[in-house]
Amino acid sequence: QVTVVESGGGSVQAGGSLRLSCAASGFTFTSDCIAWFRQGPGKEREGVASINTNTGTTFYADDSVKGRFTISKDNAKSTAFLQMNSLKPEDTAMYYCLALVGVAGCPGALLGESWSSYARLGVWGQGTQVSVSS
Repeated sequence: QVTVVESGGGSVQAGGSLRLSCAASGFTFTSDCIAWFRQGPGKEREGVASINTNTGTTFYADDSVKGRFTISKDNAKSTAFLQMNSLKPEDTAMYYCLALVGVAGCPGALLGESWSSYARLGVWGQGTQVSVSS
């Protein structure tokens, strides 16, 4: 059984940092893709970043997080991370990890492909709340 558990959320002031963790189990961690999504208050869920757990190739959903957020992985711990620096109030959201087990490709790998198209293809965690105050 595939399980995904996020942790590391919290409340910080603007400009602060947080490191989210996504601990996965029940599948071969190095053969799939892990993606982070977020859903802010009153907003639709949106993609943030993804990583091919085999090659380590990373993808970011848009320029608003590039340069501030970094996705990485630790194969030995079957865990993916999202390092978030220079946080802004607009980063306030519930952050979710999606394990795309047995799915070809990663969100962001193909230009123009919708990140939301992957939402039904994997296993979601319960989410971790990030709140950024101004």
